[in-house]
Parts: sequence; structure tokens; C-alpha cells
Amino acid sequence: MPCEVRFEFTASLIKFIYMRIFVKTKPNAKEEKVEKIDENNYIVSVKEPPVKGKANEAIRNALAVYFKTASARIKIVSGYSSKNKIIEIN
Repeated sequence: MPCEVRFEFTASLIKFIYMRIFVKTKPNAKEEKVEKIDENNYIVSVKEPPVKGKANEAIRNALAVYFKTASARIKIVSGYSSKNKIIEIN
């Protein structure tokens, strides 16, 4: 399944709308890192435990740093309580 990227074309302006990626997460890891497997699949390791959304917040922050964007632009679309997630980046 290819990475989904949406663009909006208006006059001479191209506006980036969103990108959807698939992420396998590793909570309680020794070190935080983001590994790119291929065009649309990533492995994200975070130190936080999967309790009360702590790991999900750490995953959003790690991806924000990796993609050089604000964590508010990272949204978990599917898999909030799973290790396999679909994430949308605006």
C-alpha cells in the first residue's frame, strides 16, 4: 500500500494537505528513535510505557522531531491502543 500524500492545487500555489504513514511502535524502549523501513512504514521506539496515552504522546513528539513539524500536526488516525498505528501528518 503506497504512502498517501494529498496536495491541493490553486493558481500557482501548491498546498500540502496531509501524509498518511504506517507505524509499528515499541514502548518501554531503552532509547527513543524513528526508523524508516520504506516509503510509508516506520518503527518508532519510545521510553514511555503504554499507560494513559504516555507512549502515544511520545510517539507524536518523536515523529514531530523526525519530520521537523509541530506535534499538533501529528494525528493518530487508527490504532490508539495498538502497537500498529496509522498516523496522519498535516
